[in-house]
Amino acid sequence: MAPEARRGTPSDLLVVGLGNPGPDYAGTRHNVGADVVELLAQRHGARLKRGKELALVADIRVGSQRLALAFPQTYMNESGRSVVALVRRYGIEELWRLVVVHDELDLALGKLQVKAGGGLAGHNGLRSIKAHLHDDSFTRIRIGIGKPPGGKEHGVDHVLRAPGKKERTELDVSVALAADAVEMISAEGVVSAQNRFNG
Repeated sequence: MAPEARRGTPSDLLVVGLGNPGPDYAGTRHNVGADVVELLAQRHGARLKRGKELALVADIRVGSQRLALAFPQTYMNESGRSVVALVRRYGIEELWRLVVVHDELDLALGKLQVKAGGGLAGHNGLRSIKAHLHDDSFTRIRIGIGKPPGGKEHGVDHVLRAPGKKERTELDVSVALAADAVEMISAEGVVSAQNRFNG
C-alpha cells in the first residue's frame, strides 16, 4: 500500500463492486456488486471506463466526499489483483474506506448487511482481496441472493445464472439499497449505515 504509487488526490472511499467481466455474466446473481457500482455511476452522472488497475473505474462526488468506483475485470477469483492496485492508486490508507459490495449466499434474497471486517463466508472474491491486502478489515456490503435450491453443491450454478423475473425485481431493490448504503457510509460512516440497513 505504498503511497508513492498514488496519482492525484486520494479518495474518501473506494467502492469496489465484485463480479465477472463480459456479457455472459451481466445480470447474474454473482454480479450484483458490479450492478451497485454501475448504478452509483449513473446516479452521479459518471461512466465506468477502463483504467490501468485491471478495472473499470469512475470518480464521483457525493456531497463533499470524493468516491472512486471500480468493477475489477480480473474474474471474481482474482479480484485482489485489481483491488490492491486500486487501493494504491486512490490512497486508501485506512481500510474501512475500502467498501466491497458482493453477493452473499448466506443471506436471504433481498436482505442487505453492512459489515466492518470479519469472515469471508467462503466467498472467493473476498478471499482473493484478503490474500493480496494481507488484511480483512475492509468494509463489506453483502447482498443476499439466497441459498441454491438443492444445497451448496449447486452454488456455482446458482450464482452464475440470471435470476427469474420476480427475483430480479427483488435484487434490483437490493442493488438500489446497497447504493444508498454506500452514500450513507460516505456521509455518516459505517456505524450509521449498519444501524440503518442491518435491521
